Amino acid sequence: MLSFPFIPIYHHTRTQYTLMEVSWEQSVTYSINTIYLLFSAYLVFVMQLGFAMICAGSVRAKNAMNIMLTNVVDAVVGSISFYLFGFAFAYGNSNSFIGTNLFALANIPNENYDYGFFLYQWAFAIAVAGITSGSIAERTQFSAYLVFSFFLTGFVYPVVAHWVWSSSGWLSPNSSHLLLGSGAIDFAGSGVVHLVGAIAGLWGSIIEGPRVGRFDAYGKPVPLRGHNATLVVLGTFLLWFGWFGFNPGSFDRILVPYPGTSDQGNWTSVGRTAVTTTLAGSTAGIVTLFGRRLLIGHWDAMDVCNGLLGGFVAITSGCSVVEPWAAILCGFVAAWVLIGLNILALKLNYDDPLEAAQLHGGCGTWGLLFTGLFAKKEFVIQAYNSGVVVKRPYGLLLGGGWGLIGAQMVEILVIFLWVSITMGPMFYALHKLNLLRIHVDDELAGLDISSHGGYAYAAQEDHQPRSYKDYMRMQDDQS
Repeated sequence: MLSFPFIPIYHHTRTQYTLMEVSWEQSVTYSINTIYLLFSAYLVFVMQLGFAMICAGSVRAKNAMNIMLTNVVDAVVGSISFYLFGFAFAYGNSNSFIGTNLFALANIPNENYDYGFFLYQWAFAIAVAGITSGSIAERTQFSAYLVFSFFLTGFVYPVVAHWVWSSSGWLSPNSSHLLLGSGAIDFAGSGVVHLVGAIAGLWGSIIEGPRVGRFDAYGKPVPLRGHNATLVVLGTFLLWFGWFGFNPGSFDRILVPYPGTSDQGNWTSVGRTAVTTTLAGSTAGIVTLFGRRLLIGHWDAMDVCNGLLGGFVAITSGCSVVEPWAAILCGFVAAWVLIGLNILALKLNYDDPLEAAQLHGGCGTWGLLFTGLFAKKEFVIQAYNSGVVVKRPYGLLLGGGWGLIGAQMVEILVIFLWVSITMGPMFYALHKLNLLRIHVDDELAGLDISSHGGYAYAAQEDHQPRSYKDYMRMQDDQS
């Protein structure tokens, strides 16, 4: 066997690499694993396009340019903040609460991390801000997006990622001191990504209040339907495609054989994770289709798309550790969670144009609980110990005890508290400084013309101003 002792190879799990001297075969394995990780990062980044299309289709035409611009801003601002601070807070070597080194990727690559791992984690970070943007769409000042996007991706989200995904995090299932003997299993981020973004959006929407005209004088909801179902469906399929990087890609490595078998390894778990993701989303989609048909009397494409995404969000926590049949159950319940929370939101006069808080928050919470109930012992060992048999808690309903479900509940609680005490005051400060919500006249005219100089589409309604100059003339006339 040829040996190349000076080739540095980083053997890594989701959170840690180990420098080693390797053979030629090992270097090929590392190269394939790196290609797999980078390809997964590219798939997750495609989800930004999916978010943009869903957001654009779900708002009214007069706000389409604004919401597309905010999606771009979430990506570019999030890139800078995660590079400067976020990655360090999430994966720097430090205590169990927050990382304190690797700022601006100092000393990267090193014995722990390389650039590919950073890129993959960056794609996750910018997805969080996209979730929050949907909750406060159609009535938020553009400058507010710049502030909250930087803060969310540079500090709030990375701290939660450190707790759950860093090997030194106090909630991590890879920690040497496992919480409740288990640690919280949130494999691809039902809590770390989706619940964080949802709680942030929840506070932003509550502090801003509903859009003008969303509820009448008696508190009854008035439909403000999105203007383009085509974009919503396109965005949904793009997100579905990207989720194959989000969930299966979270294994990081695909060429990892399991001991005691001749034909199974991470490639087996990657394939199963893709299957559970698909089944959960599809089940939630079809249940939402018929459930909403019973409630409103017609078939609604936008409702089905949101139901599909709710299933994906829910399975994201336990996608690697549950059987396919359990994924179907996960999607079934996720659909009713979303339907029920949307009904409750209307009763409480809560306005979220993208249903982001209900979808990502409600279904993300269910996903964490579902994992604590149905995680299979064998799959937990494969996902977190590469098949090396150790004693770990697993799903409560499968005989695994209370350790895992207890850790899942702790994760839900601390995420809600952490995001509330960080993002809540930030949105409130922006509100008190008159930097959060746009003026009512600008909201009625539409953000495209009032803030961005023109509409996303060449032809708009005749009663709308045709240009920013016309809009300013109308403002002068009113004054």
